[in-house]
Amino acid sequence: MLKLAVSGACGRMGRRIIALAVEAKEFEVVAALEQKGHPQLGQDAGSVAQIGEIGAAITEEPKAKAQVLVDFSTPAGTEKWLKYCAENKVALVAGTTGLSARQEEMLQEAAGKTAVLRAANMSLGVNLLFKLAAETAAILNDNYDIEVVETHHRFKRDAPSGTALELARRMAEIKGWNWPNCLVHGREGKQSLRQEKTIGMHAVRAGDTVGEHRVIFSGLGETVELRHNAHSRDTFVRGALQAAKWLARQKPGLYSMFDVLGLK
Repeated sequence: MLKLAVSGACGRMGRRIIALAVEAKEFEVVAALEQKGHPQLGQDAGSVAQIGEIGAAITEEPKAKAQVLVDFSTPAGTEKWLKYCAENKVALVAGTTGLSARQEEMLQEAAGKTAVLRAANMSLGVNLLFKLAAETAAILNDNYDIEVVETHHRFKRDAPSGTALELARRMAEIKGWNWPNCLVHGREGKQSLRQEKTIGMHAVRAGDTVGEHRVIFSGLGETVELRHNAHSRDTFVRGALQAAKWLARQKPGLYSMFDVLGLK
């Protein structure tokens, strides 16, 4: 069984990672990690995930070495676990969004010492959307306006989502547009006429929406739209666990879900 550590273990994603990892019977959760002062430190991770005790307590630091650490915490938490994984040769699946430029550089540095997988989104459908959006942007000429609209639950801190930004980045790159200066975040006022070679970006926060992403390509006379709706966080969890199994066999380096899924 693959020895697994989970950072952000008491969060929405962390709890489901623990639950589905145990359910899969292919993983042993050896560390469930949370930040200092968290009220559930010391509790059994299985109980917190509502699957019954599994013999792994919520702790600040790992009490046993894992083969892979899956991190859905905070940018500060990711920074901490990058250092830990690089020093201890533990593979890292990093799913936290909103990282700073310096933290992105740290990912690159850590990948020189251990296997690191960085993904804005770990669902199969979203990664297919990344590919299709870039290919559509390449086919359609610059007379087609591009807009990205993302919707998430009211508790999401960063906006726009990492997935929305990755969609826009891939499209801007393939079209040769100036990234990230081509982004227009929302519009208001009397002088808000749409500019050429820009990507409109719109973030909606509402209720308990898991995640919706729309990419709109609209010209004079027709519109093409690509859309992905996540029905449950389990979609992302299964992708993260698939990534963990794949990453455990890899040499040091920086990988993506495209590598896991064989998408080129």
